[in-house]
Amino acid sequence: MKRFLILLLLVVILSPVIGQSVARPRLVVGIVVDQMRWDYLYRYYDRYGTGGFRRLLNEGFSCEQTYINHLPSYTAVGHSTIFTGSVPSIHGITGNDWVDQATGTSVYCVADSSVKPVGGSAPAGNMSPRNLLATTITDELMLATNFRSRVVGVSLKDRASILPAGHTPTGAFWFDDVKGCFSTSTWYMPQLPEWVVRFNARSEPDRLVADGWNTLYPIETYKQSTADSTPWEGLFKGERAPVFPHDMQKAYREDHDNIRSSPMGNTLTLDFARAAVDGYALGQRDATDFLTINCASTDYVGHKYGPNSIEVEDVYLRLDRDLAEFFGYLDRKVGKGNYLVFLTADHGASHAVDFLKTHQIPVGLVGMRALMQRLNDTLGHLTGVKDLVISGANYYVNFNHARIAGAGLSLDSLKQTAMVFLAHQPGIQYVVDMAHIGAADLPERIAQMVINGYNRKRCGSILLLPEPGWFDGLAKGTTHGVWNPQDTHIPLVFMGWGVKHGISYRTVHQTDIAATVAALLHIQVPDGNIGEVIGEVVNP
Repeated sequence: MKRFLILLLLVVILSPVIGQSVARPRLVVGIVVDQMRWDYLYRYYDRYGTGGFRRLLNEGFSCEQTYINHLPSYTAVGHSTIFTGSVPSIHGITGNDWVDQATGTSVYCVADSSVKPVGGSAPAGNMSPRNLLATTITDELMLATNFRSRVVGVSLKDRASILPAGHTPTGAFWFDDVKGCFSTSTWYMPQLPEWVVRFNARSEPDRLVADGWNTLYPIETYKQSTADSTPWEGLFKGERAPVFPHDMQKAYREDHDNIRSSPMGNTLTLDFARAAVDGYALGQRDATDFLTINCASTDYVGHKYGPNSIEVEDVYLRLDRDLAEFFGYLDRKVGKGNYLVFLTADHGASHAVDFLKTHQIPVGLVGMRALMQRLNDTLGHLTGVKDLVISGANYYVNFNHARIAGAGLSLDSLKQTAMVFLAHQPGIQYVVDMAHIGAADLPERIAQMVINGYNRKRCGSILLLPEPGWFDGLAKGTTHGVWNPQDTHIPLVFMGWGVKHGISYRTVHQTDIAATVAALLHIQVPDGNIGEVIGEVVNP
């Protein structure tokens, strides 16, 4: 009897503990706004509505000093870093493309000839996460729940859907320009789910572009932008000037890719994300689900027109409205307070070169392709061997090691000659021998970014760092990729489940996002993680 009473007492004491489950949100939504500079949160703040960016800032927790701590600042690299908590040195995604140092061949970050398109076309559908060397926070959620969770990646870009979703997702979907529909590959599934087939059958892109692209508000109210037509803005094919309205129906008919360079691309993406929530019942089951969304049109529009254009202002005002509708949808579908959202960016963007020149700000174009040709000519003249440099991809000098070995040349000698030549080129501030990074005369912060970005199998032997305001790009529009704040200072806001309103001005990094989400979910950090938990978010 005494033994029975003791057992009964233990059951009474332990039953609440046994019956408890780990507190987690029903759904995590990771939104990466492509090419979103941090200052866009406030540049257009007065024009935002209450349900999009303002809601994030007014209800959520904003980390105002979030920086990328690797090089280069490109799309594939940023997405990989956000979701692995790691850096290119470890996770291996050193650019959108890179040169394999063993073979000298160019590699696209998510290209995989061993898989086939599903619902799309080749080669756009021959894609997978195979080149990503580390797990993602989405992988870790799957492992933590014994794969009961559902993970879905959504983007117009293949790499921005594939890399965040990780190696083990329920699905990753991207836009196929040839067929004008969302597609995937056999890495994930043998055929499209019925809900994707139904979505594609709606011909959503045709509906979105039917009325063209005019400004959301009267054009004279766009006070944060330059004139409607400037010499440094790009054009759609057939346009005589970069002015509103843009005939998106014609542009889309000529090339489905053009929807990317309009706000309709973001609307399409978020419409598809809603369909994914419905199709997979995300956030409506007994396990935490994870939806990754990349809004890519901000990047395409930024590249074409530059940060100070009316087009960029308009794309953010329209995205703000789309986000408000999406958050409202999640409130109804999953329940306000039942889902966790974080919004950040993969990278920022530099101002258009000629825009800065008109304001007498130091600026210039490096022109890596032409620079590498001049370097090849110089080395060829000295050695008698042509084409000793393959490319200047990602600001690295990628030598042709097979040709160097075949000619019996010394790589060290070639590097020294090349470094002397490159150090005297316009716009080049630092020339770094990657075999001796520690000896480089670099400021501490930049030196760490260089180290974090270097993977010896996928990066060249010499790295070039341009002067502030200089970058490798075109006179029309703009680009990104350098260490400077315009490219590496990004927004980071958490909102929803487990997050109280607040703001921090402590410096944190893109690598800290995955660790913070892991802490909120009480799961393991990814296996290449070097980031730290942002304590103010987890324990506000």
